[in-house]
Amino acid sequence: MFIVLIIVILAICLLPGLWTRWVLKRHAGHRDDFRGSGADFARHLLDEEGLSEVKLEQTESGDHYDPSSKTVRLSPEYYEGRSLTAVTVAAHEVGHAIQDHQGVGGLHLRSQLVGFTRVAERAGSVLMLGIPVLVILTRMPTPGLLLFLGGALAFGSAALVHLFTLPVEWDASFRRAMPLLKSGYLGGADLSAARHILLACAFTYVAASLMSILNVWRWLALLRR
Repeated sequence: MFIVLIIVILAICLLPGLWTRWVLKRHAGHRDDFRGSGADFARHLLDEEGLSEVKLEQTESGDHYDPSSKTVRLSPEYYEGRSLTAVTVAAHEVGHAIQDHQGVGGLHLRSQLVGFTRVAERAGSVLMLGIPVLVILTRMPTPGLLLFLGGALAFGSAALVHLFTLPVEWDASFRRAMPLLKSGYLGGADLSAARHILLACAFTYVAASLMSILNVWRWLALLRR
């Protein structure tokens, strides 16, 4: 029964992330019928939407829009790639730029909170690593328990932040990017596939939230050994 419970927990936490990566990779093949790369398409959409002041950059830090510098950043495979995934991810990030231009609530707070999650998850890992050391030094379980609670709180906060960002991501995907893709750029099977890719873009944050929860469970399992 315990093994079944472990399998269920792992499936709930890991499957969304695996599905997201599978969808993005499935449609990442080169397309000769596309006239440009993801960067070309993003630049075209930005100019069409009157956002010529928004910059476009290649990054190794993941696809995102930075409202503080007004910059759309795409990973190398989507910046240079000419694939359905590349152009759809580009449209999603342009969707965030449109949100910023239209003053959609939550975008700036989301950007600040994303930075917070990185700090919270690192802090959670440091606190969890410090538990055995503190217990050995003090020879008391209470300080270790306090560190565990602090680490669990850090991971839990990160999970909540990831879920908070989901409505902003959903809006960028289906209220901003999808209408752009429908307006003469994609059709038929490509448009249907783009919906799955946009869902995967939004679902990335659900997967990240579940992984934060899994981290708490993983550390608890390690400390019980």
